[in-house]
Amino acid sequence: MGIIIRSNFNWADQVNYAGQKAWKALHFVMRVLKNGNRNTKSLAYTSLVRPILESRAACWDPCKDGEKNALDQVQTKAAQFTNHTKDSDWETLAERRTTARLCVLFKPYPEVRAWKAIHDRLRRPYYLSKVDHVRKIMDRKQRTDIGKYSFVNRTINNWNRLPAEALGTVPCIPYIFRKSVRKAIIKGVK
Repeated sequence: MGIIIRSNFNWADQVNYAGQKAWKALHFVMRVLKNGNRNTKSLAYTSLVRPILESRAACWDPCKDGEKNALDQVQTKAAQFTNHTKDSDWETLAERRTTARLCVLFKPYPEVRAWKAIHDRLRRPYYLSKVDHVRKIMDRKQRTDIGKYSFVNRTINNWNRLPAEALGTVPCIPYIFRKSVRKAIIKGVK
């Protein structure tokens, strides 16, 4: 189980692969748990199907609407199967991928030896406005879509939009950071 990368960093093949594999797993769950209760169906989705959709998603997070919709259709069908409606109380897959990307970017901040080289390359901007937090990272200007929608640039943009409360005291436990980022994303920081 790896990542399918094209030379132009188009994620269509990876999205198709993950989507087909998730559909197969979901149909298996639907066959086996046809008469199961809501909690069992929800647990089966979150433990058997969603990990397929999120496997290494921090790296290959799709940016095109068609690719996002292809993955969201699996979760919509699972919600319909579980709750008998299209609505659910689950986080959207896009929110979960954004949280995963921000948590990956968080790792260099405690200055663990393995991440020190990356920490040294994250530059602070020349200015901070009143609404910026202290941990803001300088944006990288890109001309191509490959650069604009790369993991680093998209994650830096999301990082800079986080409220200062979400970052708190950054040298903290990753679990606490993940919780505060989830709250911020649910409130509307995307």
